[in-house]
Amino acid sequence: GDGGRFASLVDNLLNHDPYLVLADFRSYSACQRAVSEAYADQTSWLYRSILNSANMGRFSSDKVIDGYAREIWRAQRHPA
Repeated sequence: GDGGRFASLVDNLLNHDPYLVLADFRSYSACQRAVSEAYADQTSWLYRSILNSANMGRFSSDKVIDGYAREIWRAQRHPA
């Protein structure tokens, strides 16, 4: 009921926005609408989901962590 309750927050987002919270909101909103429309067609959604999973390729978090340790941090692995 208090129309001015969030006035300073709205003003900051619309006129200052140092963290760019609203910078891509329009494109985010358009993408979310497209996703909602795609999800409404459950047959198509299932097909897309299966294709997405099938095309992901192999991913292992252990492999990624080992790669960071070796290539970025130059850490040595301790023998088990």
